[in-house]
Amino acid sequence: MKEINDEWFTVQEIDSKTFAISEYGHWEKVHSFLLIGEERSALIDTGLGIDNIKRITDQLTDLPIIVITTHVHVDHIGSHGEFDTILVHEAEKDWLVNGIMGLPVEQIRKDIGRDITKPTPTTFDPSTYTPFQGQPTETLSDGDLIDLGDRLLTILHTPGHSPGHICILDNSRDFLFTGDLFYTGTPIYAFYPTTDPEDLVNSLERISYLEGVQKIYGSHNQLGIDPIILFEVLEAVYELRSKNVVRHGTGIHHFKSFSVQF
Repeated sequence: MKEINDEWFTVQEIDSKTFAISEYGHWEKVHSFLLIGEERSALIDTGLGIDNIKRITDQLTDLPIIVITTHVHVDHIGSHGEFDTILVHEAEKDWLVNGIMGLPVEQIRKDIGRDITKPTPTTFDPSTYTPFQGQPTETLSDGDLIDLGDRLLTILHTPGHSPGHICILDNSRDFLFTGDLFYTGTPIYAFYPTTDPEDLVNSLERISYLEGVQKIYGSHNQLGIDPIILFEVLEAVYELRSKNVVRHGTGIHHFKSFSVQF
């Protein structure tokens, strides 16, 4: 890989055909992921939209790119408009087309523009920032397979953080991309009106049973998590249920390596 020096994006090579494209200059520390196959590539999410992520993907591959949306929150769909092929779970197609009901653009602009520590492009103005809205090319369902040529991806419907949240299992490498279902460093959020704590815990339980995972890649903070943490995830699921706290308003629940906020 040729070295990419960029003022906004940080590109990190996971292997020769897998790249993390990170936005460390924003408080959310968002990661998007480019998976390159023989026939086409998949971009898991498109970041905040503060800068154009396609400028980076164009330097990494000449293959057609399909965008796989883990969920339709603004920090994951920022550059969707730069790509021709967009996939989203069927439960969030309406959000992608019409926006999230009850989430005012003023709040989005406030969140997108705060606590930025790197220079932003002149094209970015938080006071006029507008989230992407548009029709997806295709909707996804649990168990769908996406073939990149020599690289097969499995779609796992993992609701909770949002109704149509998905994880992506890269079967060729046993990488698990968990979006906002699971990450470390800051609480996993399930306290919004559009979240479902019970669904989130069920989804955490589901991924905890996956066998053979070699590395976990969440969409925020730490890049790359040892899969041994899945044992802790399963223990946390049992603890949350036994304490009867799996509902909105019970606060932040801390475990050894991560936390969850209901």
